[in-house]
Amino acid sequence: MSGGDIAAIFQGAIVTVTLSLIGILIGLPIGLGLALLRWANVPVLARIVALYVSVSRATPLVTLLLLLFFALPNIGVPVSPTSAAVLALVMNTSAFNCEVWRSALANFPKDQYEAAQSVGMRAGLRFRRIVLPQIVRVSLPGLVNEMSMLIKATPALAVVGVVDITRAAVRIGAQTYKPLPPFLVAIALYVPIVFVLVSLQRWIERRQLAAKVAA
Repeated sequence: MSGGDIAAIFQGAIVTVTLSLIGILIGLPIGLGLALLRWANVPVLARIVALYVSVSRATPLVTLLLLLFFALPNIGVPVSPTSAAVLALVMNTSAFNCEVWRSALANFPKDQYEAAQSVGMRAGLRFRRIVLPQIVRVSLPGLVNEMSMLIKATPALAVVGVVDITRAAVRIGAQTYKPLPPFLVAIALYVPIVFVLVSLQRWIERRQLAAKVAA
């Protein structure tokens, strides 16, 4: 492998990290919002959300991506490969995040919420001060696991021409007829990316534990 080949894989790593971060940063709050709609049991919206989550979770990422990429232009919505990739990642991860958040909300002790309500605390303040800190702590392992899965699912984006780590490694292997070296480099890049997420989770958990002990 030449220096240019390694640089190409690193460029693919930048694409992987960038698209994954965009998907995570948009998918997390959307997933939380969907979970809140189901938790509040809003009559019509709760059922729509449940259907959306079920369909999105059951649809493979590559199938969803191809559907968006080819269907949206047919209804007059132009979409680039990158835009389709981000939209597919957001739809996929928000559905899984919704279930993680919803599980935490379902197990949240409602007596705390009702106690805050009884003393006149506003709904937004109740959620920020009482509900959110507790469900974040409970949801964190599941959310980080979903983030890791999202990063490892990015090779599916290659079907619409997005060059991520794996796609770059495949190209170089095909050009050099030596597939092993580029894939070893690809693995060497995936490992630290996911390790950063896991380390961040452990750091947050230590901070939460320290705050709980101090309280």
